[in-house]
Amino acid sequence: MAPTKNPSRMEWLVEKAVEVGVDEITLLDCDHSERSFLKTDRLERIALSAMKQSLHLTLPRINPAVRLRDWLNNYAGGTPALRLIAHCEADQPRTPLASALTPGRDAVVLIGPEGDFSEEEIALALEQGFQPVSLGPSRLRTETAALYATVAFNLINDL
Repeated sequence: MAPTKNPSRMEWLVEKAVEVGVDEITLLDCDHSERSFLKTDRLERIALSAMKQSLHLTLPRINPAVRLRDWLNNYAGGTPALRLIAHCEADQPRTPLASALTPGRDAVVLIGPEGDFSEEEIALALEQGFQPVSLGPSRLRTETAALYATVAFNLINDL
């Protein structure tokens, strides 16, 4: 996900996403990002505290910021995880997130910055095999969208 302009929102998200059960967070520097850097050591301390509080046994990985294009190019050959991109382009077909998730299968969900992904970034993600998804009719803040995706994945796997 793209870091939020306000670092405290990102810290809140890391805490809540870890409590819900996220495995990994990668900070993405996108075309419309207003912030491309956050101190991952602080986010890691927040993740550790949330992991202990929620009784999770594994500390999620917090990856430093990387350009989205670089991440997509390096990730392309990697994993059999379900690849999803949540964007706000209403003129492009998107599957509801809950319909796209598969119980028991790992998923990677790209969440863009305030202002969304650029058209070029969306096209590149689709070329790399990412499936466009919708997070509902409302336009969500970046951190809300990331938490929504984490909770949806958790709910699908708990059924």
